[in-house]
Amino acid sequence: MKKKRNKKNRLKFSRIFSFLSLLVLIFTSIFLTYKPSLAKTNLGLDLQGGFEVLYQVEPLKEGDVIDENAVKATSDTIGRRINILGVSEPVITVESGNRIRVELAGVKDQTTARKVLSTQANLTIRDVDDNILLDGSDLQENGATQSFDELKKPSVSLKLKSAEKFANVTSEISKKEKGSNLMVIWMDYEEGDSFLLESNNENPKYISSPQVIQTINSNDVQITGDFQLEEAKEMAALLNSGSLPVKLTEIYSNSVGAQFGVDALKQTVIAGLISLIAISVFMIIFYRLPGLVAALMLIAYVYLVISGFNQIGGVLTLPGIAAIILGVGMAVDANIIMYERIKEEIRAGHSLQRAYNIGANQSLWTIFDAQITTVIAAIVLFIFGTSSVKGFATMLLLTIFVSFITAVFATRLLLRLLVSSNVFNKATWWFGVSKKAVYSKDYPINSLDLPTKYDFIKFSKLKPVFFTLSIIIMLAGSASMFVNKLNLGIDFTSGTRIDVVSASKELSVDEIKSDISALDVKDEKIIIAPDKKQATVHSKESFEQDKSVEIKEYFLKKYEKDANLSVVSPVVGKELAKNAISALTYAAIGIIIYVALRFEWRMGVTSVIALLHDVAVIIFMASILKLEIDITFIAAILTIVGYSINDTIVTFDRIRELMRHKKVIRTKEDIDNIVDISLRQTLTRSFNTVITVIITVAIMLAIGSKAIFVFNLALLIGLVFGLYSSLFIAAQLWAVLKVRELKKKGKIEVILPKSERDEKDKVLV
Repeated sequence: MKKKRNKKNRLKFSRIFSFLSLLVLIFTSIFLTYKPSLAKTNLGLDLQGGFEVLYQVEPLKEGDVIDENAVKATSDTIGRRINILGVSEPVITVESGNRIRVELAGVKDQTTARKVLSTQANLTIRDVDDNILLDGSDLQENGATQSFDELKKPSVSLKLKSAEKFANVTSEISKKEKGSNLMVIWMDYEEGDSFLLESNNENPKYISSPQVIQTINSNDVQITGDFQLEEAKEMAALLNSGSLPVKLTEIYSNSVGAQFGVDALKQTVIAGLISLIAISVFMIIFYRLPGLVAALMLIAYVYLVISGFNQIGGVLTLPGIAAIILGVGMAVDANIIMYERIKEEIRAGHSLQRAYNIGANQSLWTIFDAQITTVIAAIVLFIFGTSSVKGFATMLLLTIFVSFITAVFATRLLLRLLVSSNVFNKATWWFGVSKKAVYSKDYPINSLDLPTKYDFIKFSKLKPVFFTLSIIIMLAGSASMFVNKLNLGIDFTSGTRIDVVSASKELSVDEIKSDISALDVKDEKIIIAPDKKQATVHSKESFEQDKSVEIKEYFLKKYEKDANLSVVSPVVGKELAKNAISALTYAAIGIIIYVALRFEWRMGVTSVIALLHDVAVIIFMASILKLEIDITFIAAILTIVGYSINDTIVTFDRIRELMRHKKVIRTKEDIDNIVDISLRQTLTRSFNTVITVIITVAIMLAIGSKAIFVFNLALLIGLVFGLYSSLFIAAQLWAVLKVRELKKKGKIEVILPKSERDEKDKVLV
């Protein structure tokens, strides 16, 4: 007996020791490596300032052909020029349609950067009649250097390929009469430019026009002019980077001031930490010991997501951080699905060990089905999204993968050690179930037969109420759309958005109107933030590079802070609108196919009807609240498409399980009863899975970055109505379709009222 007791004690000790050892190993690893991991994180331009620009590559001369090689050569030239700027981790992407997207996070002088990127850097030496004598092709590769002239002023020295050619050129010029014996040096000469006209200007477009009085037998050329040292260095570097063989036209740009980025990062990180603490407290209070394990694994989850993102060379943006925080709620969902199932089995009278085994096994496929729908939405987002949305989608996919590692495998391993230690066999309170809550103490029953505290609710009886309420919502939303329409942002309508920030003084609509008027910009609307330190201007005009630079310089000088500029051309606006519709369509089709294969087609169809209901509600609420519809709003909708179906999957999984358990279904009442029992048994689970994410989104709304306020608000609306549609639309619609199916097969008995029948009046339909 004593040996047996000692063996049990050793078992308890070994399991608890293994549990604690694993925790020490995990958190020691995190503690030792989290700083290097954070240091490696590449922050996007919305978190550290910088700018993003999308260029359309067009022919420089009429008749030139833009092919893949030309675009690649241009991309390489842009890459060499970025080295001039000293920007770390630039992102240069060649896109379809002969486009090049450049993202420069952390660049300090955005004005110079834009000029360096897009200038032709095409050096030509001409005569006074503007005829070309020499051009960039005559320069030696990397032959330009910054130097100083005889007066110690900054200049640029060039080495030519052929001294003989230069001698011939200078010989011809030297023979001309005085005033015409000039060698005019141009940078980016444009058709229509004229030396004769420019020579009368105080600041001519050409660089210099030295007089040539004799033949120069050398391949060395020195360009002198009114250069500052940095200008001379920049010109030499540009000439070495090569001239652009094409014309670059900006069709989209987004410029973020450094302070905007710092503030956004700080606010979002604080919101994320508070969300993590709030969810951890919720889990511990509601699920006790398993909740503590889940809370500890959330820390590991955040660490692994950031480390994994660094490994794939990702650039962390505001939407990316939102995806991490959203993923915290999703990681907890997997725990809640399993924990609720374990609690059910304990209440059904099973031992803790048996309850854990059943709960872990039965919940695995439910978790997988619930997560895979979000994967479908994330993949669609990645395919159709722009750069920041692609980053969000990548992070969302990564969070789902990591949540499987932490919330499914790691959590189960740790929990199994605690359960198998036998320490908590008679202390089910530690697993959120009191002794009074155990329904069957003498022998276990099937957990599907357990009563719930919601048994008084007859969901099926309220079906007409739910359907009527949804119809009213749809009608009210449609009316709002007719009256208010949608407040489409520049992403879909094209134009310019200017975010102005003041370092000290308060802003007013009148003052901003005055500023806009001085800049000769036609505003569509001006919005002043509640703190009166920030203003947003919307204009239907899509500004060229020079105008964008002028606007930024004006506001920086007046308000001592960088203004943010986002410019979208009509071409890009139309493409974004088209891609948004395509993304929603493909996401819906993908979910229908998956749910139909895993469950049945009626569940797939009703799931998507519920999703379209959610999407419609989000759009209608945006119309009512006059929210700005931009590309991140579409990202929020697609996230809801993938996420809100989780509850529907959980409910349908229980419906399928109950149908197998009941085996015989003869009446409409049987189907309604199955739906009612399923909803009642999964109600706590559904509420808790949504509440954890709502906590996250609510905190992000309250103290997170205002740059993604609309994104978070759309998520919040979608989560609330997603829960509503899962409980009251999807399952109820499925019941209607299922009854019709069984009626056609002649398998449903319609029971007439008692006053109209006796025991033999059952009519088989």
